[in-house]
Amino acid sequence: MAAQKNPAAVLPPEDQAPIALLVDISSGQILHERNADRRFVPASITKAMTIFLAFELMEEGRLDPRQTFSVRPETWREWNGKGSTMWIAPENPVRVADLLTGIATVSANDASIVLAEGAAGSVAAWTELMNAKARELGMTNSHFATPNGWPDEGRTFTTARDLVRLAEAMVARHPKKFAQYVGRPEFLWNGISQPNHDPMIGRVKGADGIKTGFTNEAGHGFLGTARRGNQRLVMVLAAADGYGSRARNSRSYIEWGFSAFERRRLFAQGQQVGFARVQDGSARSIALVTDRPVYVNVPQRRSAELAMAIRYDGPLRAPFEAGDRVAILEVTVPGMEPARIPLMARHSIERAGPFARLWNGIAEWFS
Repeated sequence: MAAQKNPAAVLPPEDQAPIALLVDISSGQILHERNADRRFVPASITKAMTIFLAFELMEEGRLDPRQTFSVRPETWREWNGKGSTMWIAPENPVRVADLLTGIATVSANDASIVLAEGAAGSVAAWTELMNAKARELGMTNSHFATPNGWPDEGRTFTTARDLVRLAEAMVARHPKKFAQYVGRPEFLWNGISQPNHDPMIGRVKGADGIKTGFTNEAGHGFLGTARRGNQRLVMVLAAADGYGSRARNSRSYIEWGFSAFERRRLFAQGQQVGFARVQDGSARSIALVTDRPVYVNVPQRRSAELAMAIRYDGPLRAPFEAGDRVAILEVTVPGMEPARIPLMARHSIERAGPFARLWNGIAEWFS
């Protein structure tokens, strides 16, 4: 492809990035993958789950960004100056908002422990919540034994595919919190200014986070995202062979994703896509609509016949509400994994009464 001739827009070499995944979460398409289901040690990328969990607790009213936590003396003795840090002193109560900003921006190990102990009572209780969230998101190949990713003999692990699920949930469920806490170029706290080591912020158009990671055990990794218009890409690189290699390949990888494909618009937001059959409902079918403009990516300079199919476990069982996700639009581009876009019920469907259910059953028998 012509786009790949641009040295700033190429796929990362396998020897420099053995694990790589690039997904357009706005279309649900995987643009490129390499060992996306291979487990690896995430190092500080672990903190992305700590940030997400904090967002969830804030949304539920169980955590207030204005409340303060203090570092316990034993926590300070263990974590003061250990790796990336905010330099939290025992006598300094810290707001949750500042802890989160420190975790997201400067990868503060001490802030991660203080937040975990303050919000959940202990690191063990916090990691239990992290793992519950991972299960909820379908991160079936991930486990968290630490809030900050400090080496723990491999008890904490994940995959590129699971991290994309986490990133998608973070930006979809909490767009305002994501914009507030993630993607800052630097963080000034207690008179100390520290930069964000994200390789794309300020260098790649639309880049806004999420988290880097490094230990000798894990190598260099990155979970990042960038948005241009209504398109958002999420990328993972893991086990990169150096700091410079991670930075260079992250930038070229995301640029490749934006330049190597033609975006085709299929449906407008709210447009009717098709119908689904309904069982035991006040209607025998329901119109299916999109909750977003639907685009798909097609490799540049390649003519492609798209195939579309509506998938659902059906017939759908009533009742359900307008706006409920009840089906998936699957769009297949030759040579690529299918894009999967959620479809919503246009109207609410109530459960039918006994006579109507009997009549619908008879009608279904003869249809």
